[in-house]
Amino acid sequence: MTTLRASHFLLLPLLLLATATLADQTDPQLDELFTRLQLTEEPAQLQFIENSIWAIWMSHDNADVERLLTIATERMNARRYSEAMLVFNQLIESFPDYAEAWNKRATLYYMLGDFEASMADIDATLALEPRHFGAISGQGLIYIQQEDLQRALQSFQHLLTIHPNSRSALNNLEMIEAAIQRTMI
Repeated sequence: MTTLRASHFLLLPLLLLATATLADQTDPQLDELFTRLQLTEEPAQLQFIENSIWAIWMSHDNADVERLLTIATERMNARRYSEAMLVFNQLIESFPDYAEAWNKRATLYYMLGDFEASMADIDATLALEPRHFGAISGQGLIYIQQEDLQRALQSFQHLLTIHPNSRSALNNLEMIEAAIQRTMI
C-alpha cells in the first residue's frame, strides 16, 4: 500500500500545477451512458453502466491527479481524515472544475458530521455535473439526518429522474415515504 509522507505534500502543488486538463464530467461518453441508464432495467447491465460512469467521473487527464484522488479516498476510508482532507483541499484548489474531488470531500465532511460543509461541496459538485447521482444521494442523506423528510423526498425523487432504477434511491424513497406517512397518523 502507498504511504503518504510529508514529502508527498510538498510535491503536491508541483504535480497539480504541471498540467491543466479537462475534468471527469466533461467526457462525451457520459451522455450515452446516462441515456443507457434511463433505458436499462437489467441489474447486471445497470451495475456495469453505473461503474462506467463512476470510472469516468474519477478519471482525469493528469495521472497524478487520479492517483492523489485515489490516495485521498483510501485515507478517508481508513479513517485518516486529516490526511484525506489535506489532499482533497489541494485538489480542489488546483482543479476547481474537477467534480469528483468536490464529491469526495463532500463525503468526507458527511463522515465528519459537518453537514453544512458537505452540502456546500455537493452544490459545487452538482454545479459541475448536475447528473451526479452520488452527490444527489448524499444530499438526500443529509436531509434525512437533519430530519427534513420533504427535502429528502425531493432529492431522491430527483435522483430517480436521472437513475430510475437506483436500488438505493428506491429504498430510501420507500423509507422516507413510510416515515412521512407515520407522521401524518
